[in-house]
Amino acid sequence: MGFVKEFKEFALKGNLIDMAIGVVIGAAFGKVVTAFIDGMVMPMIGKLMNNVDFNNLYMSISDKVDAANLAAGQPMALEDAKKLGPVIAYGSFITMVIDFLIVALVVFMVIKMMNKMKKKEEEAPAAPPAPSKEEVLLTEIRDALRSK
Repeated sequence: MGFVKEFKEFALKGNLIDMAIGVVIGAAFGKVVTAFIDGMVMPMIGKLMNNVDFNNLYMSISDKVDAANLAAGQPMALEDAKKLGPVIAYGSFITMVIDFLIVALVVFMVIKMMNKMKKKEEEAPAAPPAPSKEEVLLTEIRDALRSK
């Protein structure tokens, strides 16, 4: 019975719930970044690099794929090449590296901003403590003696 109670306390702690929310938001953010990279960044980079389609960049490690590419006079699409034999799809790897770098940059900027905000909180001077009852009483006595 102690295990269940201990687990319940652990599962309902604020930090765990915050972390779960962060994971969900992070997953959604990752999808947004992936869509941005696939739909906007990589086509622009491909256009700058003489209309290269990164989704179809691969290196053949199959004689069948090499023969089909040679017969066609140009490389076939990645999906067609995969049907003929094994290939190394390095174009999708390049896309994922760019995706990772953008996510890492955004996370770095968020953490940097949070640390800056935390530092400002720490630097803010604390309000002076309220005088004790004795100090208030002594101040009143002093003021009363001065007025006489």
